[in-house]
Amino acid sequence: MTLLTVERIKLFSTRSPWWCMILATALTVGLTSLFAATTRTKDLADLTPDATQFAYNFGLVVMMVMSTLAVTTEYRFGTIRSTFLAVPTRTPALVAKAVVVASLSGIVGEITAVGSWGIARLIQPDAPLALNTAQEYRNVFGVGLVYLLASVFAMAVGLIVRQSAGAIVIELIYLFLLENLLPVIPRIGDSIQHWLPFTVGDNFIVAGAVRHSDGPPVIDNMPLGPWGSLLYFAAVCIGLFVIGTVLARRRDA
Repeated sequence: MTLLTVERIKLFSTRSPWWCMILATALTVGLTSLFAATTRTKDLADLTPDATQFAYNFGLVVMMVMSTLAVTTEYRFGTIRSTFLAVPTRTPALVAKAVVVASLSGIVGEITAVGSWGIARLIQPDAPLALNTAQEYRNVFGVGLVYLLASVFAMAVGLIVRQSAGAIVIELIYLFLLENLLPVIPRIGDSIQHWLPFTVGDNFIVAGAVRHSDGPPVIDNMPLGPWGSLLYFAAVCIGLFVIGTVLARRRDA
C-alpha cells in the first residue's frame, strides 16, 4: 500500500473525522439556512453570494480540530512510532498525512460553501445570488482552498505541540483572541492586522465584496489582492508545517 492509502485508512479508522465532517457541514449550512429564512424581503439585496459564507469560520474551526487530532492522537497512543519505523526518514509519512487530511478538509470546505449558497438560493429565490463574476465565484468556491490550507496550519501546530488539548487551545486562542486583539494596538494595529495569516486568508474570499453587516468582514486597504493573499496564507501554513516536520524528525516519537 502507498503512504497515501495508509494515511487514509488510519484517518477513517476512527469516528472522529466523520463526526467532524458532519458537524462542520451542519453548523455552516444550518446557520446559513436560518439566516436566509429570517431575511426580510426589504433586506434581500444584502443576501449576496459572499453573505451566504458568513458562517464558514464555524466549519473551519471544526476541521482544524480534526486535522490537529489526526496528528496528536498518533502521539497519544504511540502509533506514530510504528509509522516512523516503517518510514525512517519520517518526512514522506508526514507529507502523505498532510495531503490526505488537508484534501479532506478542502472537500468539506467546498461542500459547506456550495451547500450554504445553494440552500440560501433555494430559500430566497428572489435574492441576488447568481454567480456572474470572478469575485462571486471566489466568494463561494474559494472557501475550500482556505479550509485546505488551514488544515495544514492545524497539523503543523499538532506536530509542534504533540498534545491534543494544548494544540487545540493554542489554535483557538490565536484565532479568536490574538487575531482580533492585535489590531487594536495603537498606531501599528492596522499594519499588523494586514499581515495576520487568517485575516489575509479571509481577504482571498471577500476581497472586492461590498461591505455590509450580514457578510464576512471586509477589511479595507489590504496590501495584497485576493490571489496574493492566498499565496501569502499558503506560505505561512506550509512554512509552519515545514517547522513542525523538522521538529518531528529531530525529536523522539
